[in-house]
Amino acid sequence: MADMFLEKFRALVPEYLDEKWTPEEGYTEAELRELIADSELPDELKARPRLPQVLEEFYLALGRCEEIMEAYHFFFDPDELIVEDGHLLFLEDEEERWVWGVDVDTLDVPDPLIVRRSSNSGMWNDEGATVSEFIFDLLEFSFEEETP
Repeated sequence: MADMFLEKFRALVPEYLDEKWTPEEGYTEAELRELIADSELPDELKARPRLPQVLEEFYLALGRCEEIMEAYHFFFDPDELIVEDGHLLFLEDEEERWVWGVDVDTLDVPDPLIVRRSSNSGMWNDEGATVSEFIFDLLEFSFEEETP
């Protein structure tokens, strides 16, 4: 499968951190597979060859880049991925009020729609965006907040 997002994710390092992207910012494919195997994901998901392409390429490009992975929101490390309420969860806000994920029935979609669950109500809401659109918008907003 051709890369759809990898270069765009790599470009976030120079854009937001004023540094050159290096391979140390992300995981190798082998490391990513091993971390997923060590996660608490159900066996049927661990047996899948891939995460949705957008998430896989995000982890390959930026999975070790703490400045981006923890910019006001916390992207789960690959071994922390979990499934709750039929959704693969991969992101939460710093106050743990919201968690984001994708419906497990859409894991074969390269860039599925993202949904958000309130920790208070437990209700899921459609964000009206794909995972990539949401990630790019979230990081733009997060790093705009840091500029004086």
